Amino acid sequence: MSDVLDALRRHPDLEAPNLHAVDATDRLLLDEAAPALAGAADGTVVVIGDRYGALTLGAVARHGVTGVRTHQDRLTGERALHANAERLGIDGFTSHPLDASLVAGARLVLVQLPRSLDALAEIAALVAEHADPSVVVLAGGRVKHMTTAMNDVLARHLGHVEARLARQKSRVLVASHPRPAAERPAARWPERVEHPDVGVTVRAHGGAFAGTGVDIGTRALLAHLDDLPPADGTALDLGCGTGVLAVALARRRPGVRVVATDESAAAVASARATVEANGVADRVTVLRADGADALPDGSVDVVLLNPPFHVGAAVHPGVARALFAEAARVLRPGGELWAVWNSHLRYRPTLEAVVGPTRQAGRDPKFTVTVSTRRGQGAADGVRGTIDG
Repeated sequence: MSDVLDALRRHPDLEAPNLHAVDATDRLLLDEAAPALAGAADGTVVVIGDRYGALTLGAVARHGVTGVRTHQDRLTGERALHANAERLGIDGFTSHPLDASLVAGARLVLVQLPRSLDALAEIAALVAEHADPSVVVLAGGRVKHMTTAMNDVLARHLGHVEARLARQKSRVLVASHPRPAAERPAARWPERVEHPDVGVTVRAHGGAFAGTGVDIGTRALLAHLDDLPPADGTALDLGCGTGVLAVALARRRPGVRVVATDESAAAVASARATVEANGVADRVTVLRADGADALPDGSVDVVLLNPPFHVGAAVHPGVARALFAEAARVLRPGGELWAVWNSHLRYRPTLEAVVGPTRQAGRDPKFTVTVSTRRGQGAADGVRGTIDG
């Protein structure tokens, strides 16, 4: 019988020849965990950071594990897991937020190592506080992305940490023996930092991009908020991160209803905390969404966008292009997309094709800020071809 891993897809995430649903770390983690997975009691196995379902479905299909609890930060990854499971007829798992419900009583935790040390610290803190005292954590990653600082982060919360031998440029760290509460770092999530220069207090969970800082792309777009057309109506902070742009706009334009969306669970939790901390919860709604799929066509007057250009560790232009298309879809005719992007990426022709006439609002050697005006209804019929072609 063929291995379940060979049948997995990334859909509905981007699919391309250089983008894969399973990597060497998934395979190594499952192999290292095989003795513990065999005969694991119902509800004692947890998976964190599964990309497209390899760890979760591998544990269930290969070892008959039941009651697996899983958390994925990216919504597209979560949807891919459920789509793969439905297509292959596999159940035996449930999706959870990154909180106590995920790890309570867990005895085995499989983790695809996040790049961020803060994200790893938040995971380790949850495990140490809520998992079974006998818990064993197997955390795997690509060797080129791993540092000894990851061992140190785990060791602050779990008393024993060892590195296993590498295979196919991947390695697994094994951590166990949760430290007593008095020996662990104090709880810190979401963290809070005030930024008087931009007038925003930022709260952030470990996995949120830029953490409690304000990244330079966001700062470049913040400098142009006063140039937005004066109007009431609805604005969208697309890919909102910790919600800095949404909060700043809500404060400057009290008559505007702001919607902030992101597919990252850490970003959404952070943005909601940031909105509350700045007293604009009555005017800002934060949604976890793939792009703007929670909003209807032609329902927004202004979109603010600081797009990513990575899919995991891979650079891929389809990420930003898909967000441009989402902006075009939700904008009313004549509505504006205000976008900031790394100047070397030269997105202006794409914005012209996908959204509409585009002008430069600002530029420096690092960033370009552009304003694209949505064409009339029907003008975006060729958008999908532009993205896929």
